[in-house]
Amino acid sequence: MKSCRDLEIYKLSYRLAMKIHRLSLTLPKFELYEEGSQIRRSSKAVCSCIVEGYGRRIYKNDFIRFLVYAQASCDETTLHLNFIHEAGHISDEDYEEILSENDLLGKKINSFIQYVESHWNKNDR
Repeated sequence: MKSCRDLEIYKLSYRLAMKIHRLSLTLPKFELYEEGSQIRRSSKAVCSCIVEGYGRRIYKNDFIRFLVYAQASCDETTLHLNFIHEAGHISDEDYEEILSENDLLGKKINSFIQYVESHWNKNDR
């Protein structure tokens, strides 16, 4: 692995953050800076935490901590997605698609945390 961009969780989180960003810009103006801003920040935080954790990968505990932050931001994204959907601002189809992708991302982050906990050492760069 030469870069965090080689990680599957990075690729998934980046694509999902961009999809959410574009979708959030279609929200009504009064939600654009409320829930729209919140969901943009939480979805991008997933990707950011993966990148920052990878940058600290030589320190296993730091790496894990940032992956846990990524998992928490993934969960927060689900909450904001639920708010936007319940308010009737996105279609059921868009909601189900993004929710499914976000759930998959959360599972993959969790699996990667378990992998790092049991297999990572200082030589895994």
